[in-house]
Amino acid sequence: MTGRMRIVGYCCSYGGYSSADLAGVLRIGYSPDVMIIRIPCAGRIDVIHILKTFRDGADAVFVAGCLEKNCNFEYGNIEARKRVEHAKRLLGEIGIEKERVEMFNVASNQGWRFPEIVREMVSRVEGLGPNPLRKVVK
Repeated sequence: MTGRMRIVGYCCSYGGYSSADLAGVLRIGYSPDVMIIRIPCAGRIDVIHILKTFRDGADAVFVAGCLEKNCNFEYGNIEARKRVEHAKRLLGEIGIEKERVEMFNVASNQGWRFPEIVREMVSRVEGLGPNPLRKVVK
């Protein structure tokens, strides 16, 4: 399925994005099916961003923020987790698998962790198939 799936990762500058950057420096590859969107803090993500990403055809969405109790903005990652959980409930209510969205916590020095996150999301999409909204909204 590689090359056809669309996975969007909203990555906080201090945790998720730095981890992805370090993976590149360490030459640890991950699927090119992931589009990374850098955000200042995971706490800036809103449910509407996640839902719009699915409406625009993404097969899966993840938010990668700082480690728990180690957020650069103190509680941003906790707020992000609440919003991701809310998005999961909303997706479930409209008949879309809640496994298509996930929150991950990662430190900037965990370059090995970001490719693991990507592999997990790729595996989920391979199991679930394409986003059912992609056929409806064009």
